[in-house]
Amino acid sequence: MATVLSYESLVHAVAGAVGSVTAMTVFFPLDTARLRLQVDEKRKSKTTHMVLMEIIKEEGLLAPYRGWFPVISSLCCSNFVYFYTFNSLKAVWVKGQHSTTGKDLVVGFVAGVVNVLLTTPLWVVNTRLKLQGAKFRNEDIVPTNYKGILDAFHQITRDEGILALWNGTLPSLLLVFNPAIQFMFYEGLKRQLLKRQGQVRAQLSSLNVFVIGAIAKAIATTVTYPMQTVQSILRFGRHRLNPENRRLGSLRNVLYLLHQRVRRFGVMGLYKGLEAKLLQTVLTAALMFLVYEKLTAATFTVMGLKSSHRH
Repeated sequence: MATVLSYESLVHAVAGAVGSVTAMTVFFPLDTARLRLQVDEKRKSKTTHMVLMEIIKEEGLLAPYRGWFPVISSLCCSNFVYFYTFNSLKAVWVKGQHSTTGKDLVVGFVAGVVNVLLTTPLWVVNTRLKLQGAKFRNEDIVPTNYKGILDAFHQITRDEGILALWNGTLPSLLLVFNPAIQFMFYEGLKRQLLKRQGQVRAQLSSLNVFVIGAIAKAIATTVTYPMQTVQSILRFGRHRLNPENRRLGSLRNVLYLLHQRVRRFGVMGLYKGLEAKLLQTVLTAALMFLVYEKLTAATFTVMGLKSSHRH
């Protein structure tokens, strides 16, 4: 029984990873547009499709997919670390008892922190590779010339020091709260919906679950988006700014970047690229969920196992 259960966990983890990679690949151009709007402040805030058309016109048809491989590699590693840490911690802490919402939240938070500390160097490198060769409106951005993932690691370590690989760690750690905010709103909306239907033990339809999941995700993304903007700028690390303070991960720098952004562009400057991010987040979540469901169901059917649907 234990082997079936651990095999089932593996199927869920692999299906989750394949789902996220598929969804990320399909909606990758939206992520490119979002990152460009966040990092290149001089680019006038336009609609997502306008930015994408501009990128294609100036840099070629495949430009929206620049940096795809490093992002997919980082995503796979990130998902593996998260799932592995989450399941290991849960197995140790819960020990055969029923898990509670509180325990899941704590384990999820710890798994998120471990994930950030281990995988930030990968995300720093893939942010740089994704923006390499981009035509920026901002003259203060220093261009890079990396030959690939390993060369990027080598150059960053050599020119900026080993700690530069952990640029943006502080905002990333703060962003671990994103799923917690999402979870809180999801549970709240679910309770309200069940109350309105007047059915305490009723199950919500798949459509209802998807809609409230999307709303919760949209709220969490909007609340934490300014921190995501700072995280992107710090990971990119190619702006000629704050030369006297090179510790880009420090709280002072996070506050400095937030303040500078508001001073120059107003509060809305913190939300540049949000439209692309929301489109990407909600559509990616939908497609990932679909691929994940179909893949797990197909795998269990082929293996002749019954899935216990432990979401």
